[in-house]
Amino acid sequence: LLSPGHLVAAYRKTHLCDVELEGRVTMKESSFTNPGTEIVPPVSTPAGKLGLSICYDLRFPEISLALRRAGAEILTYPSAFTVPTGSAHWEVLLRARAIESQCYVVAAAQTGKNHERRTSYGHALVVDPWGAVVAQCREGPGLCYAEIDLDYLHRIRREIPVHGHRRPDLYGTVAAATAAGLA
Repeated sequence: LLSPGHLVAAYRKTHLCDVELEGRVTMKESSFTNPGTEIVPPVSTPAGKLGLSICYDLRFPEISLALRRAGAEILTYPSAFTVPTGSAHWEVLLRARAIESQCYVVAAAQTGKNHERRTSYGHALVVDPWGAVVAQCREGPGLCYAEIDLDYLHRIRREIPVHGHRRPDLYGTVAAATAAGLA
């Protein structure tokens, strides 16, 4: 992320997309890159505090929740989802991340043929903290705009204070009980 004249944050994707959809798509990012080793703290911008994630990270709600705990108000997911995964999961995952974190979600998306074996789904969009899609590009290249209303975001957080209702004292105990032979 750049500010006039200097780099203010750099995020390296922490989850690599190694998938094989039989007869449709095979992808193995781990064959040509290494995963990032940290979640970058949210960056203050004129629009709000920005949490950085990339593409496949979208499938892991733990990142969006960690960014929310760190003060994020806007989550970003620049992506290149494939057509099969994008048409099935893109919007619903973005809306879920917005609802559970109570953040705006801004998702730029590559569209069209990347190379001979890969076509990206596209459909860049912006979701508000209530889960409503407030701006979207459909097929092909495009640009969409949305208002980021931080007063609205904070109202949603006050009205449904899920962040304060979380029970981290319970999370992870099911796996621990199962491992101990108690299940």
